Amino acid sequence: MYRVARPIALFFAAFALLVSGAQAFAADCTAKLSAPDADGRQLGHFTYPDTPKSVLVKAPEQLAPGGRCYVRKEMLPDLKRLLEAADKDPAIKGKIRAISCHRSIAVQKMLFCGRIGHDGASGVHERAWASAPPGHSEHATGYAIDFGTTEPGGCGHAVGCFGATKVGKWLYANATKYGFEMSFPAGNKQGVEWEPWHWRWVGSSIDEPGAESARRLFAKARAQFPANPAVGDAAATPSSDVDAPPPTVKS
Repeated sequence: MYRVARPIALFFAAFALLVSGAQAFAADCTAKLSAPDADGRQLGHFTYPDTPKSVLVKAPEQLAPGGRCYVRKEMLPDLKRLLEAADKDPAIKGKIRAISCHRSIAVQKMLFCGRIGHDGASGVHERAWASAPPGHSEHATGYAIDFGTTEPGGCGHAVGCFGATKVGKWLYANATKYGFEMSFPAGNKQGVEWEPWHWRWVGSSIDEPGAESARRLFAKARAQFPANPAVGDAAATPSSDVDAPPPTVKS
């Protein structure tokens, strides 16, 4: 158990250091953001409100040891069903982890600004390809999760090679059955990095409690830049023009 949990614990420790180190730069960074586009997007990303803590609950301990992951309570039943289904597959049983769940706009501001000058992001425009500006992240809604894996093999967190892991492939094939869809698929015209780890919840059925509210929040994004795999009002299956996760991964 120690060997499995330790990499996740180290990730969150590094996350905390990044957040604290980015505070001084945050105000400078947001001052450099341009005016939103006509459709309300900021550098390609739609606007999303922050979520009050009162409507958030802890994700299952199995997903986030230590209780660091908070999500909308409406998402919890589907999330539990997803984990139960995954545990029936011996290849990935117990290997799914949450790397990031709800993030406040304040935390998003620190994360967005704190990586400018790293990973080839010389300014806000380059940074927006891989991260949403504050006030424009799906994580603020409490309906999005960045998934990870405890599988060995050298694939870090929130990088393209996650799509080629056993957990990444299982999510691609099954997540829509439990109301989750991939917000930023490969080749998306939104101009955002392919993120096989990032899944938003919209409910497995429109009649499910909370699903209508989630779908309303993501309505513009779903209409203009469809997820893939996407949750439909009827069958929840990947789009017909894509049969498998893209073979090329980018780290």
